Amino acid sequence: MKNFVVKTIANAGALAVAVWLLDKITLTGDSTGKKIGTLILVALLFGVVNFLVKPVVKLLSLPLLILTLGLFTLVVNALMLLLTSWLADKLDLSFHVDGFWTAVVGGLIISIVSWALNVVLPDGD
Repeated sequence: MKNFVVKTIANAGALAVAVWLLDKITLTGDSTGKKIGTLILVALLFGVVNFLVKPVVKLLSLPLLILTLGLFTLVVNALMLLLTSWLADKLDLSFHVDGFWTAVVGGLIISIVSWALNVVLPDGD
């Protein structure tokens, strides 16, 4: 359970960095508390999307992953971020990613920051 909480906090931090760096990834809210709550909910949603959908997409795109020596993973990460944005809109969360190329750069930022935070934060296992 502790590992799940740590990964969710890392995802929320990575999403916060992406929102801070990119103008076309938006997070709106009345107060800082609401923004933090929205970030945590979006991080949970992002984790669920990465857990359920991403393995299927990676399996179906395996030939492209092999052909591009793994660079197609950037596209898969962008698609997961766009799916998270779409689901957040459906769940009335104030998180939005505007455009595919923004999602590619955002996915790259989220991957790097999430990896760094997972290295720094304690592991529950």
